[in-house]
Amino acid sequence: MDSLLKNLPYASDAPFNTAKWQHEPTCLPDTRVDLQQQIHDWIDGSDERTIFWLNGLAGTGKSTVARTIAHKCFQQGRLGASFFFSKGGGDISHAGKFFTSIAAQLSEESQYLKRCIYDAMKENKNIAAQSYANQWRQLILGPLSKLDRGYRPFSFVFVIDALDECESDADITLILQLLVEAQSLKKVRLRVFLTSRPDTPIRHGFGQISKDKHRHIVLHNIPTLVINHDISVFLTHKLQLIGRENYFPNNWLGRDVIANLVRKASGLFIWAATACRFIGGGPFAKERIGAILAGEIDAESPEGHLNHLYTSVLQRSIPQNYNEKFKQELYILLRSILGSIAILLSPLSVNSLSTILNEESVGVAIKDLHAIIDIPTDHNQQLRLHHPSFRDFLLSKDRCGDFWVDEKVAHQTLATTCIQLMSRKLKKDICEMYAPGSQASEVESSRIKECLPPEVQYACLYWVQHLQKSGTQICDSREAHQFLQAHLLHWFEALGWMGKTSEGIQAILSLEAHVPVNKSPNLHAFIHDAKRFALYNRLVIEQAPLQLYCSALVFAPEKSIVRGCFEKYIPPWIQAKPKVQANWSTTLQTLEGHSSSVSSVAFSPDGKQVVSGSEDQTVRLWDAVTGAALQTLEGHSSSVNSVDFSPDCKQVVSGSDDQTVRLWDAVTGATLQTLEGHLRWVSSVAISPDGKQIVSGSNDQTVRLWDAVTGAALQTLEGHSDRISSVAFSPDGKKVVSGSHDRTVRLWDAVTGAALQTLEGHSNWVNSVAFSPDSKQVVSGSGDQMVRLWDAVTGATLQTLEGHLRWVSSVAISPDGKQIVSGSSDQTIRLWDAVTGATLQMFKGHLNWVSSVAISPDGKQVVSGSRDQTVRLWDAITGAALQTFKGHLNWVNSVAFSPDGKQVVSGSDDQTVRLWDAVTGAALQTLEGHSSSINLVAFSPDGKQVMSGSDDQTLQVWDAITGAALQTLEGHSSSVWSVAVLALAKKEDTLLVLNNWVVEREEKILWLPPEYRPTSMSAWNRNIVLGHSSGRISILGFKKGSKYIQQ
Repeated sequence: MDSLLKNLPYASDAPFNTAKWQHEPTCLPDTRVDLQQQIHDWIDGSDERTIFWLNGLAGTGKSTVARTIAHKCFQQGRLGASFFFSKGGGDISHAGKFFTSIAAQLSEESQYLKRCIYDAMKENKNIAAQSYANQWRQLILGPLSKLDRGYRPFSFVFVIDALDECESDADITLILQLLVEAQSLKKVRLRVFLTSRPDTPIRHGFGQISKDKHRHIVLHNIPTLVINHDISVFLTHKLQLIGRENYFPNNWLGRDVIANLVRKASGLFIWAATACRFIGGGPFAKERIGAILAGEIDAESPEGHLNHLYTSVLQRSIPQNYNEKFKQELYILLRSILGSIAILLSPLSVNSLSTILNEESVGVAIKDLHAIIDIPTDHNQQLRLHHPSFRDFLLSKDRCGDFWVDEKVAHQTLATTCIQLMSRKLKKDICEMYAPGSQASEVESSRIKECLPPEVQYACLYWVQHLQKSGTQICDSREAHQFLQAHLLHWFEALGWMGKTSEGIQAILSLEAHVPVNKSPNLHAFIHDAKRFALYNRLVIEQAPLQLYCSALVFAPEKSIVRGCFEKYIPPWIQAKPKVQANWSTTLQTLEGHSSSVSSVAFSPDGKQVVSGSEDQTVRLWDAVTGAALQTLEGHSSSVNSVDFSPDCKQVVSGSDDQTVRLWDAVTGATLQTLEGHLRWVSSVAISPDGKQIVSGSNDQTVRLWDAVTGAALQTLEGHSDRISSVAFSPDGKKVVSGSHDRTVRLWDAVTGAALQTLEGHSNWVNSVAFSPDSKQVVSGSGDQMVRLWDAVTGATLQTLEGHLRWVSSVAISPDGKQIVSGSSDQTIRLWDAVTGATLQMFKGHLNWVSSVAISPDGKQVVSGSRDQTVRLWDAITGAALQTFKGHLNWVNSVAFSPDGKQVVSGSDDQTVRLWDAVTGAALQTLEGHSSSINLVAFSPDGKQVMSGSDDQTLQVWDAITGAALQTLEGHSSSVWSVAVLALAKKEDTLLVLNNWVVEREEKILWLPPEYRPTSMSAWNRNIVLGHSSGRISILGFKKGSKYIQQ
């Protein structure tokens, strides 16, 4: 059990009582008395509010209070966990290990909790890689909910300090939203004491939480008399200690010194603490007190006092006996060192910082700055600013004066020195493992630290971030390009050993966005290829980094730039290489995870996420950029038929065969509402434009309106006598339209639910309904071969559009509301005048059913897809056939225009997605990757990506500009394939394929990517032949003898 729990990612510096915080103070006796009493009354009392938020300006003593509360709760045996954030503190500067660290601490509170957390991990082995919401609910909330009422302690306290120093604003908001869920615990009480500055993301986060769920105290609004008393007690205590340590007489401070220092502190504890460190001991203590009291203060604000104190400390670190030249040199050196310390993204020691900056005198230069920097006597221990207010001071030109650090210049310096350090230190097989199949998980951390010391690891992780923050552009001849051309594989290898492959891929993605293609085409092309290389080989880089020089290069496309640069690294014992494709495949991403057909997909309005609904009864949320599975929304007990995002992207709605509609939080994955009432499956759902209502249509012949906030059933709209095929809100949100197999269209009041109109006239079922952009008209298409236009106010039939010879399957209104387009199984598309009802055009040409139609954004063109295997483009004004796009080998099921109208995308039963130039008709891309029919294609709102949904149970996201596939998300191999490989493996004792590896005498020598995993295999001499499901054959030849990676 303990071995599994140790796998939880853990931020070792997070708890209040770790070595990092051991010298930090707690509240002195007789200070913060009233505040501490309020906090403990809240912890012990019956107040149902889960969170106590203590906010205050920099330097007001928030962290000291947090440490005091944590210490007291720890002594009482009810501290569940603590997490002290610190900007630039590595694992405690972000939320990546927040919930898992909380869970790890909580597991130490009792054997029962440990067992519950262990069970949760055992049930979900990849929980550490899942969403924060899943981690919180499964590792923390779930185990706590299982405690009996008789459990002691009855309440647990979590102490979270400096939440404002968490890097991501989105993570801050999410943490707050999740913590509030602790109020749902019934058998045990969880209290969350939280401190932060009053920064906008936190204020906004609490603004979304009702006041009955949190308490709030503003530290800097505590009465001045109370604060001054506490600071006086603190100064008296510290200065008396200094006096005793230096054998000063009892009256050494003189009259009114404490009172004057309190006045100058202006309510800032950090001023008092910094002043005491500056005064220090020895013969200059009295002189420094005098200097503080006699100083001229430029501003009477607390910040002005703090500025003056910091300036005094810095100026006194410059020896006065230096001549001006040496003083200026020391100023420059200090600015460089202090600037680096201030902007570090993770703490470093004196020795590590010296190595990165290539400056031996770091320790000497900062030796007199103990008042503002925690400088360990052991120079291998991390440096740390005593307070983040010094970083703010140093980076502000108005506040800092001569010592001001230009933040962008400092980032540029660190980026350059990091690149230079990596260029000197990184090399092939840096950990000297030699065996090509060496597993990263089997290498001792001490070995990795020896071969990749802290400063090298820092450079590998953060050089791209420093480069971005510097604001400079990268040209082809600069250090970054030279480094990547020489050391890309060495860098990826180092990240693999460090367990940071994901961070490396994100860095490459960021770097690609940072490099302008027009100014640096060669570098941009290289980075783009490196991104494809990394995404394709992500799994093996994480597991066996030395395969970068084997599998990754051997199976890279012939025209891969990375392959061309590093092909010389392929080991000589790989003698015969397989024939590979010329270029990277076009699939951006394959989103795998559903275990049955995907029935509905949608982009979020901001284009950042994808939601999918499946017959496997789940709804899944995906990151549209990285392909990461963000959430698996479980709750439906049957197929999910329809999904949609709310306009603000914060919620998802789904309708299912289980007769329910569910509303989900798109950020946390929480089920916000389960809307029950339908008596048969839900066929269609939509969210109102303001996000406040949900409409659903069902095979139970009803339309229902729901309150999206409370989940209350607002209305059951009865009137249809057959199943509902389609529902939609009007663009103004005031009405709902529904179409049914009972041959009617009905209009409803979206506020009252009143039946406004029954639009009768169709003589067969209604397949499709839509509102005009101004909400004043409704169009419907029916199995009676008619298109009808209705007045949405009076219900009058405005037009009956006759002409189709078979049923109408799809209708739409142009963006200006002046035209109607319809598609029919009679193999025609018709364009109608929405005012006169005249047939403007009848588009003939398809030789089979028209399955999909769409109007271009400017209303000037129509695109159609047909079962005759073609896509056709029409002039919406003249009716001329502009283009016939040929290339599909089976039915075309879905077509769409790009938002700018310049491209068309089509999806077909031939398993391909195709991109076409809407102007020239040229075939731009054939996007191959699906293994079954494609039912749906769509562009993202910004036109940069294409999404396709298929019967192969996957979603794929493609780059609409390049046609590139960003990533393939792998799952388990099918059982039939595995059995076939294992059976064949027994036939050859020397070379065989086992668990996706070519193995020689039980030694893994070459990893096989998904496309090269065999369904059949034969080996002879030193060669192995692999047969693939695609019909291709790959031949690999290996030299006899040892298989080592040579440096």
